[in-house]
Parts: sequence; structure tokens; C-alpha cells
Amino acid sequence: MRTVGVTGGIGSGKSLVCKIFSEIGIPVYHADTAASHIMDKDPEIRRLLTELLGEEAYTGNRLNRKKVAGIVFQNPDKLAKVQEIVHPAVFKDFGNWKGRHNDVPYLVHEAAILFESGAYKLMDIILNVYAPARVRIQRIMVRDGLSEKEIRQRMGHQWPESRRRSLSDFLIINDGKRMLLPQVIKIHRKLLTEQF
Repeated sequence: MRTVGVTGGIGSGKSLVCKIFSEIGIPVYHADTAASHIMDKDPEIRRLLTELLGEEAYTGNRLNRKKVAGIVFQNPDKLAKVQEIVHPAVFKDFGNWKGRHNDVPYLVHEAAILFESGAYKLMDIILNVYAPARVRIQRIMVRDGLSEKEIRQRMGHQWPESRRRSLSDFLIINDGKRMLLPQVIKIHRKLLTEQF
């Protein structure tokens, strides 16, 4: 079963692209959603994160995402340690999910940090979603209520566009001017008919 990794910078529109894949019948694994679920529900992950970040990392049964983001995006070492804890659990969850989908031509794995996490090594094909930085910043300010400074800080923890593109097989441009559906359908048809 071939797997297509979908990635792109924060605010590039990965989720919208993946929604289109889902609508045309391709199962999509959302790594960020899975990671959130695992951090909330897995007792061992919770224990390790609490040891690393302190008791305030959790509020009740949920990760205090705002508090954790404030810690890790100010401290690269702690961010790396959180990733070392969470990524293997997500990879395992993805393997289990993948095993339940054998009746489709390919699968999609969406991840904001597909390259940074090393998950790209598990993919057969990489699709990068691109939007200009100014567009991405505006989208995130509206969507998440973050300041431009906070957004640029998070963008700084992701690979630069040129590096993502150099390792990607396909590019989708989501600049608000070009339609997404025709771009996704074109790639979908290639994935159905061509060997990669």
C-alpha cells in the first residue's frame, strides 16, 4: 500500500487539501490530531511529558496546549525532547491505522512536520502544499488568534520551503488565487495511473 505524505508550512492549507483527498475516497491519517489524542490519552506519554514540562503541562485530563506551546517554542531542547517522546508513538499508531486500509489505491498521511519528525522516511511519495508567508500569517492570525511574532516563531521551527520542495514529488500551490480541486485531481489521476 503506497502512502502519500502531505506536508507544508503552518497555514499553507494542508488540511484543506487532505479534505479533498478524503472527499474523493482516499483515507487520510492526520498525524497532528493523532499526536494530540495520544498526548491526552496515553498514560505513559503523559507521565513522560509531565516529568519534562512539569505538572502544569496538563489541565485535568488534557494537555494544556497553550502552556506547552509557550514552553517548547521558547526552548528548542525541550521541543526536541517532546518530539522524541511523541513521534515514536505516532509512528506506531500510523502503522496500526495503515494496516486497517488495504482496499484503496493509496493512503494519505498529513503532517505539519513530516520532514522534521522523520516520518517522510515512511512515505512513498511526498506532496508539499505551498502558500506565501504573508498569506499563511494572515490565515493563522484569523484561525488561531496568534500574533505575527508567535506565528513567525513557529514558522522558524519548520524546514524552509526550499528544503521541503527539494524532497517533494508534487507541489500544490494554495495562494488564494489558484483553485485547489484541479491540482488535487491531477495528482490523484497520476497516482492512479503512474508508478512512482
